[in-house]
Amino acid sequence: MKRSYSIFLKGAGMGAADAVPGVSGGTIAFVTGIYEELIHTIKQFGPAAFMAWRRGGWARLATHLNLAFLVPLLAGIAASLISVAHLVTYLMAEHALLLDAFFFGLVAASAVVVSRSLPDWRWWHVLPLAVGLVLARMLPALMPFVSTLGADSLMLVVGGSIAISAMLLPGVSGSFLLLTMGLYGTVMEGIKSFDLTLIAQFAVGCAIGLFFFSRLLSWLLRHFHTATLQLLIGFILGSLPTLWPWRELVSYQLGPDDQIIPLDYRYLLPNDYALLTGESAQLFGVLALMLAGLILVLVVGRQPGNSQAHPHKEEGSDA
Repeated sequence: MKRSYSIFLKGAGMGAADAVPGVSGGTIAFVTGIYEELIHTIKQFGPAAFMAWRRGGWARLATHLNLAFLVPLLAGIAASLISVAHLVTYLMAEHALLLDAFFFGLVAASAVVVSRSLPDWRWWHVLPLAVGLVLARMLPALMPFVSTLGADSLMLVVGGSIAISAMLLPGVSGSFLLLTMGLYGTVMEGIKSFDLTLIAQFAVGCAIGLFFFSRLLSWLLRHFHTATLQLLIGFILGSLPTLWPWRELVSYQLGPDDQIIPLDYRYLLPNDYALLTGESAQLFGVLALMLAGLILVLVVGRQPGNSQAHPHKEEGSDA
């Protein structure tokens, strides 16, 4: 029961992060020590699950799918997404600088926490680190092409597949990619209003993304563990500019319903931000929340059981 409650809280943290454009639930999973178990658990969904049920009934299926872990995690994510959707909308509108500052500190500290899980670092691991950095910066610029697909249902399926895959990556925000696709407002409003048709179409895309991308990540973690962790650190570091509080939007395009889709920002110092916008840079508040996010992650990352374990042997696997 104690572990289920702990996993529920970690799921709630993931859901809260996923609701904020620029932050990844995968980052929270990594910081709290459940990332690799999450990836390998998702991978268990597939034809092998049917075989597990045939061999041992519901009890063996529950063990195969690691439901003791997955059910409280999903419950935490769902509860957080539903409850946080309204709060995030308010904070983004009224306290954007402070919200960005907190998550900037949180994500920056995450790179430090992940780096502790590198047992056999080699010089060539700089390459996957660089690849992660580049991909994290390139992905948002590619997302507006999704809006050219035409049919709303197809956009939701493709958007769901991309967003859920991004949510599995620390440092890559599925919500931010939805924003650059012009789908963030549509999906958040659909969740808040319980639009079952929209939610179903989006869920189909999420299922497709989870099925394929979890298998790719699981394979990479099993065969190239340290290199994959370096890739994930690259994604985390590459996402930091997106969360820099003092920035100016310099390039955008209009999506459905004239929604602004950000394409590029200019990053400013606090004084320059205040002069440009005529608004307070909230320097002390921003720095305090950056520090709070950083300390929170470092403290959580030091807790027993929050270090990343190497992939476990799966049922029916010879690995």
